[in-house]
Amino acid sequence: MTPLLVLDGDSFAHRAYHGLPSTMRRRDGGPGNALIGFTNMLLRLWQEERPRTVLVAWDTLDVPTYRHTALESYQSGRVFDAELLEQLDLLPSLAASAGFAYAKEPGYEADDFLAAAVSREEAAGGEALVATSDRDAFQLASATTTILQPVRGAAPARIGPVEVRERYGVDPPQVPDFIALRGDPSDRIPGARGIGEKRAADLLNQFASLEAMLVDGRFEAEADALRLYRRIATMDREAPLPPLPDVVPSWTTAAEYARELGLPGVAGRFEEARTWT
Repeated sequence: MTPLLVLDGDSFAHRAYHGLPSTMRRRDGGPGNALIGFTNMLLRLWQEERPRTVLVAWDTLDVPTYRHTALESYQSGRVFDAELLEQLDLLPSLAASAGFAYAKEPGYEADDFLAAAVSREEAAGGEALVATSDRDAFQLASATTTILQPVRGAAPARIGPVEVRERYGVDPPQVPDFIALRGDPSDRIPGARGIGEKRAADLLNQFASLEAMLVDGRFEAEADALRLYRRIATMDREAPLPPLPDVVPSWTTAAEYARELGLPGVAGRFEEARTWT
């Protein structure tokens, strides 16, 4: 069965921007490293996986989500370079020029579109591949959905339910509860006082869910906060999505658009991709 490939656009753009030199520029002198690196990652994944189509998911950075409103500390302190923001504005249209869909809506995070796409694909009897470096996505792993986690200098790690349990000690549906208990420093989710990764996994293996712990009287003073953390850590499977029909990539159109952006090297990579089909 040919899978749907879902990419966490922001995750890959950040990885490219921080992993490639800032001397990579467009013809007009504008920054190009995130555009170049993202394109290389996208093409490598497409060549290796040959998906039925691609959906690229994006954050909307200038509008807070309910997570930011509900928890003041959520993702606080994050500051993005102007050159990264400039490229983040260009990347959705670059992916779209190849005929791929993208999702970006105020009030939602890229994570939510990943979950919604997986939910839709599984409901239709399909399979999905989710490419992201964000381990929150481990909650999406199933018999028909595999997480592709980037590995420097190697092929992506393929994460299914077995690998989630090996790494976290819990099953994929328990990952939001696990995050709520353990906390998440990168997103500034505090977690339960005195509970680390191992203890969180042990408790979930004993009680099965955070709610069962709270009903049992555990964490009584923190119950409301922990329920909020779990809600924040849970990806929204109802996020709005564009249609996702099968697509034959328009590599020639993508190459033309890359030239308009002043990226001849990227245009050449798209033209090379025509020989793969």
